[in-house]
Amino acid sequence: MGIRPSFSRFQIAPNIIRQLLFISVLLILGIVILKELYFMVGAFLGAITLYVILMYPMKYLTIYKRWPAWIAALCLMLASLIVMVIPIIYLVSVAIEKLQPIIENPSIINEKFNDVHQFLFTNYNIDILKAENVSKISGQIVPMAQKTLGGTFSSLGNIFLMYLVLYFMLVQTRQLERWLRKNLPFKTANVKKIIIDVRNLVFSNALGIPIVAVIQGLVGTLGYWIFGVNEYILMGILTAISSVIPIVGTLAIYLPLSIYLFVTGSTYSAIGVCLWGFIVIGSVDNIARFLVQKKLADVHPLITLLGVFMGINLFGFIGVIFGPLMLSLFFILSKIYIDEFGKADANNPHIPKTE
Repeated sequence: MGIRPSFSRFQIAPNIIRQLLFISVLLILGIVILKELYFMVGAFLGAITLYVILMYPMKYLTIYKRWPAWIAALCLMLASLIVMVIPIIYLVSVAIEKLQPIIENPSIINEKFNDVHQFLFTNYNIDILKAENVSKISGQIVPMAQKTLGGTFSSLGNIFLMYLVLYFMLVQTRQLERWLRKNLPFKTANVKKIIIDVRNLVFSNALGIPIVAVIQGLVGTLGYWIFGVNEYILMGILTAISSVIPIVGTLAIYLPLSIYLFVTGSTYSAIGVCLWGFIVIGSVDNIARFLVQKKLADVHPLITLLGVFMGINLFGFIGVIFGPLMLSLFFILSKIYIDEFGKADANNPHIPKTE
């Protein structure tokens, strides 16, 4: 008589099956919810950013000044709207108004490149900006600008949603912090590290980047006005925006502008803009970054560069802030994961090391 094989050891416990079914339902619901509410991602990230900035003033007003939570939240939201959001909206609207004709009619860009090409070829026999190269450049710039403007319009439409989420986060600050400390699946030390690092990153990206950008934009605008640039306000705004790009930075604006002014016969303006850019804007950049970054988190330039491109692609103009923040947060969580689960116990490599 043969021996009947036993399959008992291959059986899955009913509790495991219930957990897998439950997780599957959660994942399906989560995917559906995320798909339908994807348009709110920018608003949600904006709410988190403002919450981190306003969290301590909120605690001060509610704990030390004994203000009702809803009054403190509304006052802080109004202050953030006046100080941060409205100026950004105004600057973006000015840039959009100036750039919209160029985006809608890319031939304007081609004409400017052709002017530079003719000058370089005629005077110096340099044939870099020939027609096919110009079409490639404009073919890269225009779609990115269109996506940036489209994402910006979407972000502006989400401001109401952002402040709605922010209101509930501020009013329920204590409950939110207790929930995070209780439910984050990490050691207490790592939970504190996440909170501190995220706060530093938010301040560095949401305050540090705009502060440096505004300073460079104002200095650039002043120089462009002094040396007779027609669209000096637009050039100042573009200088501020380009300041977030590591290594190249504002050079991407004032150097091509100097070349164009030189090509079109404005020799003294070209020399003045070029010297102003290298000496004044460059010096202000170094000083401002040193003073700001000394107080805030030091984000690696490569993370900033990749984050800016990723953020613009996802959220439009406002992604200049959110992109580096998301990428930095990814690396922070990766380090925390390695600290939590990557260090194996010396006696058993399959058992995570515990404190």
